[in-house]
Amino acid sequence: MNKLFYPAIFHTAEEGGFWITFPDLPECMTQGNNMQESYEMAVDALGLALTSREQEKQPLPTASDINEISVKENEYCVIVEFDMLAYKKRNNSKAVKKTLSIPEWLMKKPLPSGSIFPRYYRKHYYKKSETNYR
Repeated sequence: MNKLFYPAIFHTAEEGGFWITFPDLPECMTQGNNMQESYEMAVDALGLALTSREQEKQPLPTASDINEISVKENEYCVIVEFDMLAYKKRNNSKAVKKTLSIPEWLMKKPLPSGSIFPRYYRKHYYKKSETNYR
């Protein structure tokens, strides 16, 4: 369920550009100055609406059949593709703790004050490991 496709209605705005609604997600609306920007905004708005529903443990709606959607003059029905996994990767700022194993001899080496721990040890580890392989 990583890629989802939902129909969106692009309404031509009087001042130029488009405003977008989703028949299956009434809370989801956005706008853009041209077709490309409007589509990109629609993808972001769709992502926000779907992830919000997912976080609130609400079911994701089934996409409407494009043939059953009626559009008026100056309206266009466009299928918006949404990649749930890519959206979550791009918008998830959750920190993940990782542990690391290093050789014992490297821990015994004193760390100079003001050094950045990972950079210092990585630099010295590679120096020592190069001499071991020669």
